[in-house]
Amino acid sequence: MTVLTTSTGQVAARSTRRAAGFRVELVRDWKQAVARWHDISPSTPFQHPQWYDAWYAAFAGAEGVAPLIAVVTDASTGEPAVLLPLIRRRQNNIAIVEFADLDLTDYNAPILGSAAPRDAKAARALWRSLLAALRRMPEKADLIRLRKVPVDLDGKLNPIALLDAAGPCPLNGNLVATGQDYDAWRYTLEKTVRKELERSWRVFTRDPAASFAIITDTDEALRVLSATEVQQGTRMQSLGLNYILNDETCAAFYRNLVRDAVGNGYALVSALMVGDEVVATLLGIRTGSRYVMIRISNAGEKWSNCSPGRLIIERTMAALHRDGVRAFDFSVGNYAYKRRFGVTRLPLIDISAALSWRGWPFALRDRAVGTLRNHPQLDARLRRVFGKPLSHEEN
Repeated sequence: MTVLTTSTGQVAARSTRRAAGFRVELVRDWKQAVARWHDISPSTPFQHPQWYDAWYAAFAGAEGVAPLIAVVTDASTGEPAVLLPLIRRRQNNIAIVEFADLDLTDYNAPILGSAAPRDAKAARALWRSLLAALRRMPEKADLIRLRKVPVDLDGKLNPIALLDAAGPCPLNGNLVATGQDYDAWRYTLEKTVRKELERSWRVFTRDPAASFAIITDTDEALRVLSATEVQQGTRMQSLGLNYILNDETCAAFYRNLVRDAVGNGYALVSALMVGDEVVATLLGIRTGSRYVMIRISNAGEKWSNCSPGRLIIERTMAALHRDGVRAFDFSVGNYAYKRRFGVTRLPLIDISAALSWRGWPFALRDRAVGTLRNHPQLDARLRRVFGKPLSHEEN
C-alpha cells in the first residue's frame, strides 16, 4: 500500500467509551484502502464501495486530481474509526483536499467504523489529527473543503456535524418516504398531480409497443445509458447550459458504474420504451430500502404530451416499492418537479479549514458565507444589493 504519512492524534478528554486518540494514514489507492476496511456499511447510497470503485477508476488519472484516502483508526486499539474518500486537486493556484465528488457525488460523508466519534470532543480530536496529517504531507495542501455533507448517516450522527466550524450548505437533499402503503402515499399528492400522472400513462400506453422496465441486462443498460447521454446533451445544448456529464471522464464514470453494478442491483437503470425507441431514462442507486435518483432524461418534444420525465419517476417508484424500497431520494437541486412529488428537504453542511497560509483567505471566506446562511434576512439583503438570486429554487 502507498501510504503518504501517518499521524497519531492527541488524546482528548475521555468520552463515555474511551479516550479519543486517532491515527491517520493517507493512502493513494482506493482499492487498497477499502481492502483494509473489510466491512463497509454505506453512510448513504453514495458511500457504497462500487460508487467509489467507479469514481476513482474514472478520475484517478485525470489531470490535476490525485486520490487521497484517509484511513482513521483508534490510536490505542487499532479499531476503524472513519474512512474518508478524498482527493487533492489544484484550483485558483491553491491545493485543495476535498471529497471524491467533482459535482457527481450528491452526498459526501465519512464511512463509519466501530470507533467513530460519538461526541463533540472525540470529533474535534479526530479533526485535529486529520488536519495535522494533511499539513505534514509531502505534497502540500492549502485548504480542506468538505461540502454537501449530511447530518444524519442512516440513523447515526455524522461526526463532521459535531464540529464547531460546520455550517449550512446552500444545497439540500430531497426525500420522499412512502411508508408501507404506496397507494396511500399517492393520495397525499395534489389531485392535479395524481390525475396528470394517470393521464400520462394512458396516453403513453396507447401505443401497443409502449412499456416500462427496470433493465437488468448489463449490455441493454449500457445502451439505455447511451440514450441518456444523447438526450441530456441535446436538452442542455438547447438551453445553452454548460454540460459536463458527457465529457470523457464523467462518461467513463457512469459507464463504469452501470457496467459493474447493474448485475447486483446497486445501480438501477429504468426506461420508458416504445419498441426499441428510448422515450425516457432514469439512473439511480440503491442500498437496502433507500433509492437515490442521479440522472434523468427524455426524448423531448415528440413525447411531451405524456410528460415522460415525471412518468418514469412514478413508474420507477411504484416498481421499487413492490421490491421493498420505502425512501426515494431525489438528491440535490430544488426543481419544481420534485416539489410536485412532495419531497421533504434534508439539510446538508459544509466545513473548511486552512492547511497553509495560502488557504487562510479561502477558509475565512467560507466561514463568512456560512455565517450569512445562519442569518437568512441579512443574506437576502446582501444578495439584493449584489444582484444575486435569492434562493436555489429551480424551475
